[in-house]
Amino acid sequence: MSKFQKPAWLDNGLVRWVDHRLPVFSFMSHELYEYPTPRNLNYWWNFGSLAGIVLVIMIVTGITLAMHYTPSTALAFDSVERIMRDVNYGWLIRYIHMNGASMFFIVIYIHIFRGLYFGSYKAPREILWMLGVVILLLMMATAFMGYVLPWGQMSFWGATVITNLFSAIPWGIGDWIVTLLWGGFAVDNPTLNRFFSLHYLLPFVIVGVVVLHIWALHVHGSNNPIGIDTKGEQDVLPFHPYYTVKDMFGLGVFLIVFALFIFFAPNYMGHPDNYIPANALSTPAHIVPEWYFLPFYAILRAVPDNFIGGWTTEWLGFIIFEAKLAGVLAMFGAIAVLFVLPWLDRSPVRSSRFRPMYKWFFWIFAIDCVVLGYMGALPAEGIYIVIGRIATVYYFAHFLVVLPLLAKVEKTRELPKSISEPVLGGGGIAAGAAAKPMEKA
Repeated sequence: MSKFQKPAWLDNGLVRWVDHRLPVFSFMSHELYEYPTPRNLNYWWNFGSLAGIVLVIMIVTGITLAMHYTPSTALAFDSVERIMRDVNYGWLIRYIHMNGASMFFIVIYIHIFRGLYFGSYKAPREILWMLGVVILLLMMATAFMGYVLPWGQMSFWGATVITNLFSAIPWGIGDWIVTLLWGGFAVDNPTLNRFFSLHYLLPFVIVGVVVLHIWALHVHGSNNPIGIDTKGEQDVLPFHPYYTVKDMFGLGVFLIVFALFIFFAPNYMGHPDNYIPANALSTPAHIVPEWYFLPFYAILRAVPDNFIGGWTTEWLGFIIFEAKLAGVLAMFGAIAVLFVLPWLDRSPVRSSRFRPMYKWFFWIFAIDCVVLGYMGALPAEGIYIVIGRIATVYYFAHFLVVLPLLAKVEKTRELPKSISEPVLGGGGIAAGAAAKPMEKA
């Protein structure tokens, strides 16, 4: 009997009647019961489904908050305070939404680093990876606009600093973009209205890209910890019940951690200045974005006054790039380089389990990203600037220098013949072969 049988409830008369006219039940059966999933997926693969669940939580709580929020510079801060104090369970809904943004980025960053470690960006999953990077960009835009909505001090000044970055684009294009974002000549009421509208819209755009992401995933199936393709029914399991149960366990652990932040440390990942009403005449001592933007903020600040160094530009007599434009290009380049990653890493082996040199460079890169995040939270002065610049140089060198070189010089370990070989201790029975005792690997 095949383990990919259709469920019995498909034979129900009502189900068959509906399915004949709208095959939603057949679709569910295919995606849950018949979808072949590699049998060796571990808990690092839980974070994809977790991201989808958090996205739903964010949309539901966001719609609820929008019912009570007033997008006006005169009333926005007070409307948020009213949600916290007067709306039934408003404090809970806001804390879920506020901490949910941080949890969303934690889950997504782990999901991305899992993909980097196990080579999930390699052929034939390039478009799957690129759609994931698009989701990350949309998340960043949505989170930035959402952070502005409470109209506290950090909201106002964060919006002022970040939107002003676009003014670095030459030929008047940057100034036009800034005016379009502001809706005028300063961060004011039209800006808040624009950001509220886009913050409400973009999560539904993210849902659309997530659907494409899952569609691309199901074309060639999930990658797996050893990074080789499935070779038969002995290498796969139905998604349900094997991985739905695993996902539910991971969800339970995640919700416990999420609840700890909501009920015991709801403002731990926020900034206290955002509980002060926005004041255009009082600049905070240290303007910083939310923690999930800090690595990119550090890259933005790491670029020196003259892009290629003072001595070079002085000798040539002109500046190639102004520091502000160069910093903006570096910040966006940190994301853009992820789009071309599948073509930068030309190694035929996906998983770092069989790439000893790549494994070490992966962990160096992970530490480098943490250092960038820490530098982004500190003032741009003294040794912090030097460390930030070194970390920025390595960030780009990892993709543009290290990975192409490793593909040429690294000696990889021998790959197993099938997924079932390491799982079952000696390889599954090949399709069509006679059953016989399996030898130990």
